[in-house]
Amino acid sequence: MTAVLPERPAAAPAVPAFPAVADPCACGTCAAAGTGAADLLARLATAPGGRTAVVAGDDRLTFDELRAEAAAVAARLAALGVGPESVVALCLPRGAALVTAIIGTLTAGAAYLPVDPALPADRRRYLVEDSGADLVVVDGADGSPAPGVRAVTAAELTAAPSDGPAPAPYAPVPVTADTLAYVIYTSGSTGRPKGVEIGRGAASLLLKELEEAGAATGEGRRVGWNASPSFDASVQQWTRICRGDTLVMIDEETRRDPSLLAAFVDEQALTDLDITPSHADPLLDLLTEDGGPRPLTLLVGGEAISPALWDRLAAAHRSGLLRALNVYGPTECTVDSTAGWIDGPGEPHIGAVLPGLRMRLLDEKLVPVGPGESGELYLAGPRVGRGYRRRPGLTAERFVADLAEDAPGGRMYRTGDRCRLLPDGRLVYLGRADGQVKLRGHRIELPEIEAALTRVDGVAEAAVILGEDAGGTACLIAYHRGGDATALRAALTEGLPSYMVPSAFVAVDRFATTPSGKLDRAALAARLEAPAETEAEAAGAEGLNGRAEELIARVWTQVLGAASIGPDDNFFKLGGHSLLAIKLVSRVRSELSVALPVKAVYTHPRLRDLAAHIEELSAARDA
Repeated sequence: MTAVLPERPAAAPAVPAFPAVADPCACGTCAAAGTGAADLLARLATAPGGRTAVVAGDDRLTFDELRAEAAAVAARLAALGVGPESVVALCLPRGAALVTAIIGTLTAGAAYLPVDPALPADRRRYLVEDSGADLVVVDGADGSPAPGVRAVTAAELTAAPSDGPAPAPYAPVPVTADTLAYVIYTSGSTGRPKGVEIGRGAASLLLKELEEAGAATGEGRRVGWNASPSFDASVQQWTRICRGDTLVMIDEETRRDPSLLAAFVDEQALTDLDITPSHADPLLDLLTEDGGPRPLTLLVGGEAISPALWDRLAAAHRSGLLRALNVYGPTECTVDSTAGWIDGPGEPHIGAVLPGLRMRLLDEKLVPVGPGESGELYLAGPRVGRGYRRRPGLTAERFVADLAEDAPGGRMYRTGDRCRLLPDGRLVYLGRADGQVKLRGHRIELPEIEAALTRVDGVAEAAVILGEDAGGTACLIAYHRGGDATALRAALTEGLPSYMVPSAFVAVDRFATTPSGKLDRAALAARLEAPAETEAEAAGAEGLNGRAEELIARVWTQVLGAASIGPDDNFFKLGGHSLLAIKLVSRVRSELSVALPVKAVYTHPRLRDLAAHIEELSAARDA
C-alpha cells in the first residue's frame, strides 16, 4: 500500500494524564452541566452535506440524507408522543436503518435502547419490558418483542407522507447534559441483566476525549462499525459520524472471518477499527503480512491483552505498519475510561484515565494507594452514568459517594476491577474482585448463568467458571449436579446470548466446599483435559469416511475436549464458538490447502456436511 500513516501522537508526558477538555458547548445544553463538550447532534449539523456518512453494503447515505432522514424519524416519533426521557427500543441489525434510527431518536430528544435481533426471543422481550420502553422499532413485520409495547417499522419512520406538510428540517430537540441518551444492558450478578443509563453530555464527552487522546484525528476518517448494537463499544463507533467521519458497517460474515475482515479493511480503506484482543490476534498477521503501512488505528479493548499479543501490536506500531491503542472502561462510565498507546514492549497496561473521569485507586479500607501498589479502581466525573434503570438499590450499591475532598456531593462508580498504579500514572489491569469475567469482549456475570442453570428442571446446584478448553482457548465451563448436558445447553441457548452459553458442561456428584460451607471454586478444574485416544480412534474413528471427516473429527476432539466425535455431531452443540471456528478453518487451510471461509462452519455445522463441502471445494480447486 502507498497510503501514508496519520501523524503519530506525541510522546506521553512523565505523568500521562490526558488534557482537560475545554471546548464550550455549541448548543448551550452541555456547558451548563460542566461537561465542556459540544452536543453530538450540534456537531453533526456542521458535517459537509455531500460527504458520505454511512456505508452499509450497497447502501450509501450522505450527511445531508442522514440529517433529512433523522429529521423525518424525529417528527414521526414526536407525533407518537416520544420526547426527552422516552426510551425507544431499536430492534434492528447493523445497517443504515439502525444509524438513522439512532440519530433520529436522539434528534427527537429521546433515548435509544439497542436490542440486537440476534438475541434469543426471551432476552429481547426482557430488555424491552424491563426498560419500560415506550416504543419498539423493528426491521420487518415481526411485531414487538414484548406484548403490549407498540412496534413500528424503520421504513414507516422514514416514509414520506403522501400528502401533508413539507419535511421537517433537521432541528434537534433541546436537551441538557443529563438528558438520557441511551440505555445499554449488561450481565447482572442478581441473575438478570441490568440497564445502564448514560446522559447526552457523557456521550458527547466521549467523542471529544477520543479526539484529545489522538484516537480520532483528522478529517473524513473511515470508521468500521464492528460491535453488536447491544455492546457498548458500538457507541464509540457510531458517535464518530458526529465529527464528520464515514461509518462503514461490517456485516456478520465479514467480522467473524479474519481473512474477510483483513480484505474488507483494505477494500473499504478503513482508518479506524475497534476490536477485542481475541479477534485482533488472528487478524494482526493478515494486516501486516505484506509489510506495508496502513493508515489504520486499532482501538483494542473489551478484555485484557495478553503479553504476547501486546508485543506483536507494539512491534507493528513501532514499525509504522499501523497504530494501536489499548482502551478500557465499564459501560457505567460511558464506554472508554482509560487509553494507552501500545508503542513499546513490556508489561501490558491500560494507560491513563481520560479527562472526563477522575481515578480513585483505593484499598479495602478505601484509602488511596500509591505507585507500585494495587487497589480497586473507582471512577468519578461527568462521564459516570446516571445509574441502573429502575434499580435504585443496585444503583446506590455501585454508584457511591465520592470520598475526595475536592468533590463534595459527587459520585464515583465502583468498577470491581483491581489495578496497579505505575510510577508514571498509568494503570496495569490485574483482574476482577468479584465473579464477573470478560470473554471475547463481553462482560459476563457468572451468577446470571448459574441462575439460569438452576431454573432448569432436575438441576440441584450449578457453578460456572472461566477456564480453558483442551486447546488452551478461554471458555466458560459449567459444573452441574443433576440435569443432562444436552438439555442444559438447549435451555440456555433459548434464554441467553450465545456468548453466555458455556462451551462445556461437566456433571459432578457433589461440589467441594470451603471450611465455611461455601462453594470452593478453586477446586473446580479450570482446564478441560484432552481425551485420551481410544483404540477406535487410533485405527480411524468408526463411522468417519474420508480424510476430510477424519481431519475435522481430530481437530474437534482437540479443541472441544470431546471424548469422541461422530459424523452427525454438530460443532456448536458440542461447545464450538467463533474463535474455535477460526482455529478449525486455519487447520483445514494448512493441512488440506483448502480456502475454507468461516461462514462454512456456520452453514454446515454437522461434521458430515462440512466434510462434504470441503471435498467440493477441493474438487473445484483441482479441476
